[in-house]
Order: sequence, then structure tokens, then C-alpha cells
Amino acid sequence: MGKILNEEVFDQINLKFGEKVRLLPEMSDLLNFETDREDIIEVLNYLKSDTKLQFNFLTDLTAVHYPEREKKFAIIYHLHSFVNNIRIRLKVFLDENDLHIPTATTIWNGANWMERETYDYFGIQFDGHPDLRRILNVDDMTVFPMRKEFPLEDPNRVDKKDYFFGR
Repeated sequence: MGKILNEEVFDQINLKFGEKVRLLPEMSDLLNFETDREDIIEVLNYLKSDTKLQFNFLTDLTAVHYPEREKKFAIIYHLHSFVNNIRIRLKVFLDENDLHIPTATTIWNGANWMERETYDYFGIQFDGHPDLRRILNVDDMTVFPMRKEFPLEDPNRVDKKDYFFGR
């Protein structure tokens, strides 16, 4: 059991940021918040430096592609407070035509490789990142493989035809 409860975290964030940080209605043991790209660095700095909350560890930074939504990409930050034994999730939704967000490397050095991986797989540009380049895929790759823009299977494959399976 944590030293502070989800309700206390919500109240503290709501008191500080008001409508800048919105609670998402996702069912989870983690609090899920949404904020805007313009506010993300201020929110992350506050969550890390506040003496009561102390979300001092960036557990993960990644993205999700939601092709059916208006804002198709979400940048997701998982934060952990070791002191209070509590975790939260923070999301920033971006339009597919403007995939830029400020870097979190100014707050956590560990964000460096996480942002590079997110860039490599989703094409998200982290403005101000010290070395934003591909980390896992080949340098001359022109696509971002985790985007849901490609068919699940190659329609030209002949080994997947139904008549090979008696159908």
C-alpha cells in the first residue's frame, strides 16, 4: 500500500493545474491523466520535483497509434514514486500531421533512449533531444513499423491460400 492514495494524487494535480491536466476514465489501478503538448514539460517537472508527490522515476515512455481517433498518436509516460510507492500514467495526444513534442531528457536522462525508440518505431519528433536518430532499425529505413498503416499480411503470399488448407 502506498503512502499516498490515488485520490490525494488527483487532488494535488487538480489543485496545481486545473483543466490543464484531465483525468481519463480508463479502468486501471493506475491514475490516467491527459495533458497537452504545451504543458507536458511543466507537468512532468512538477510531478518529479514536488516534495509530496516525488514521481522521480520515469518507468517508460512510449507511443500508441490509434488510427480511428481524431488525434491518432498518444505519447505515454509512466511515472513511479518510490517514496510513496505509487505509479501514474500521463498521455499527450498528437495529430498525425504534427508529431512534435518537447523532450523529457531535460528532466530524466533515461528518457534519451526511450525517446529514440519511440521515434524509431512511431516517427514522433522529440524537440530538443540531444541525439534523435534510429536506435533499433536500420538508418536508411523510411517507414515507422509500429504505425498501423500497413496490412497485417501480404496479399500476394501464395502459401496462405485457403485451398492449401482444404477450405
